[in-house]
Formats: sequence, structure tokens, C-alpha cells
Amino acid sequence: MKRLSIPRFGLGGAALGNLYRARSSAEAQALLEAAWAAGVRHFDTAPHYGLGLSEQRLGAFLATKPRHEFVLSTKVGRRLRPDPSGAGRGDPEGFVVPATMRRVWDLTSGGVRRSLEESLQRLGLDRVDIAYLHDPERAPEPRIGAAMAGLAALRTEGVVARIGVGSMTPSTLEDGIRRGADIVMAANCYTLLDQGVRHGVLAACRETGARMVAAGVFHGGILSSRPGDNCVFDYRTASREITTRVRRIGAVCAAHGVDLPTAAMAYPLSDPLVDAVMVGADDPQQARQNLTRSAVPVPVALWYELDAKGLVPLLS
Repeated sequence: MKRLSIPRFGLGGAALGNLYRARSSAEAQALLEAAWAAGVRHFDTAPHYGLGLSEQRLGAFLATKPRHEFVLSTKVGRRLRPDPSGAGRGDPEGFVVPATMRRVWDLTSGGVRRSLEESLQRLGLDRVDIAYLHDPERAPEPRIGAAMAGLAALRTEGVVARIGVGSMTPSTLEDGIRRGADIVMAANCYTLLDQGVRHGVLAACRETGARMVAAGVFHGGILSSRPGDNCVFDYRTASREITTRVRRIGAVCAAHGVDLPTAAMAYPLSDPLVDAVMVGADDPQQARQNLTRSAVPVPVALWYELDAKGLVPLLS
């Protein structure tokens, strides 16, 4: 099978599932139209995002585009089951949707296959390019061997081109690589504030040839703009220590003529083992702006100064 070429910038699909606030279908369409018009051709989604809403919206949009022009990933491990009793409740996982479905963990080989089949039905597409096992360490019984074997079978059959693990936990990413993942999505652990992947995960990539997509590069939001009070870091309000550190990083970036979010995307992309960054957007302007930032060259001297001041280590 021809090696899949992955665009260096990808649009994350959590917002399409109404993460943190409700969005109309028209808003979702406008966001995707703007991203596509700007040149975005790499998209990620998951059943988890809005209890399937993200997959439905993204699939409906991509169904209107030539299939060979984009790269699409989704995730397996959490399957969705109807829950009529949830019609009057909201989703407890942060997505503003009615809880008419519930997430059920299934890390069996057959469960992974059925999960992907169900995702394709929601997407309305005949294939995805990459299937990631999603946060398996959060399952009641986080045994990923059978799930990775199931993904490997799907890759062998040509159902997907690449298989991997998506997680915020470096040990889970490394375990996935050791069990056959050829790509991992590292969320919130390859950023200006957290380099948790730098040892075990990157070593495993070097040994096996696996590649990486860095997600959550803004670390919840604090690296997406000039930090002020009550900034979000890792899904909670940032401490004064973190805010101060980010301001110092931002000052060094500014001295080199680079804005903070541009540096946040450029840092993992500077690693030859990283194929892409996956960045969400709340509106069309953000989608266009983030794509532009991902292509801005950053002077090497910036990284040396951040390292010398003990703020961000050099890539090694």
C-alpha cells in the first residue's frame, strides 16, 4: 500500500460536536467551508465528540469533496448506544448535546471493527485513512492488546491505511507503539509547557518507525493568545505559576518577532518525528489563522533562548 501523506496541519473536530457550547449546523458548515477554502485537507473526529455529532457534521461536509483530496481520522474504543432516558439530560463529558446516547467501552478486536463500522455509518463515507484507539487508559479494563490486534487486522485488510493510539498519557502512547501502532496522536504532552513524550514515546518512534501527530498544542487555550487571568490550562484554570511561565515564554517569542500561538505550533513541528499538528477552531477566522501560523518559519535562536532560560527544552 502506498504510504499515506499527511498534511502538516489538521483541523480537530471537537468543536463540531458542541464542545463547551452549542453550535448550529450552519455554524459548523461555515467553519468547515472556511477551513477548506483556506487549504485545510487533514481532519480528525471521534464518536466521543458530541456523541457522534462531530462525525455526522464532518462526514456530511466531506461527502461533497473529492475523496482523494483529504486525509480523515477517527477513533475507536468508545462505542455509542441509545439511551432514551437521557433525552432530558445534557452530556456529562462537556459537549452541549442531549444525552440520548451513552458511551460504552469495547477494546476487543471485534469491538474495534464494529466501532469503525458505526463511525463510517455516521460519517456517510466508505473509509477513513487513520483509526486511533481513543484514550484506552480510561477504560475500566485498559487492556489494549486485543484492540491493537483488531486495528492491525483492519490495516492488513486495507480498511485503513494507518493505525494508532490517541491519548494524553505518554505511557499509553508508548505501549501502543510497542504493540504495532504506526502513528500516535499525542494530546497535551508535546507542547511548550509539557514534553512528556520526549523520552519513552520518541524513543519508541525511532525504534519502530512510528510517527506522531501533536494535538492540544495550545494546552487547553493558555498558549493560544497573550495569557491573562483565568486562562485555561489542561482543562482547568491555570495557576499563577503556569501563567507567569507562559508570560515569560511569550516575552522571549515576541523578542524574536514570533507570536505565542505560532511558537506553540512550531515547537512540535520542529521535531522530524512529528508529521502534523492537530488544532481545533471555534470559528472560521481561527481556522484560517491557525493554518497560516502553522507555516510561519520560526528562528532557531528562539528555541536556544527558551532553553537557556530554562523555559522550554531544546528538541533532542
